[in-house]
Amino acid sequence: MTQVEPEMKMRILLAAKKLFARQGYDGTSVRQICEEAGANVALVSYYFGGKENVFSAMFSTFIAEKMWEELEDKLQEPVQGIRTIIRQVQLFKKMDPELESIIHQEMNMTSPRVEHVRKYQFRIWRKVRQLLERGREEGIFHFTSLDHTVFVVMGCIIFQEKMSHAYFEPLKLEPELELGELIEQTCDFVLNGLGVPKSMRGGEPDYESSATEI
Repeated sequence: MTQVEPEMKMRILLAAKKLFARQGYDGTSVRQICEEAGANVALVSYYFGGKENVFSAMFSTFIAEKMWEELEDKLQEPVQGIRTIIRQVQLFKKMDPELESIIHQEMNMTSPRVEHVRKYQFRIWRKVRQLLERGREEGIFHFTSLDHTVFVVMGCIIFQEKMSHAYFEPLKLEPELELGELIEQTCDFVLNGLGVPKSMRGGEPDYESSATEI
């Protein structure tokens, strides 16, 4: 493999991510991706075997599986684990809005590609479920329905970026929160709803460390 090859593959993936976010998967052609990347149109087939494989490679490239493995120690204790997931998901949405947009597009359409999304996202949501279940068993969290609580917590985490959408502008009376404040207030709201006393909620001082993928 020449030195140029990995660079060209990355250019194609970055171009695909940009165009899929802007135009949708179905609205983006291989030719458009290659024009955006400055690549010969034949290279998508040569490197990836087609547009669907570009989509799959985009997720495996830009979603950091290794990062979650490195955070495994923080994902054992229920309170710290919930805080860590809220923090990392919010950082991801801030750092890679294109991939975040693609994820929501595929979820909303329940497209044939949604399994690529589930493969990476469900690892996180299953961990939320495990932490909630463990926290209830340990008497830290207090709720009745596990399924309902999982989806409420997921909703709090996922819905945050929608509040910046122009649709909600008439409801907003205050300046937008800085990222650190947004993370802290989301953690506080979720943990309060789970019945965790303020003295047990802890804190996460390092909001600005880089975490560009989930």
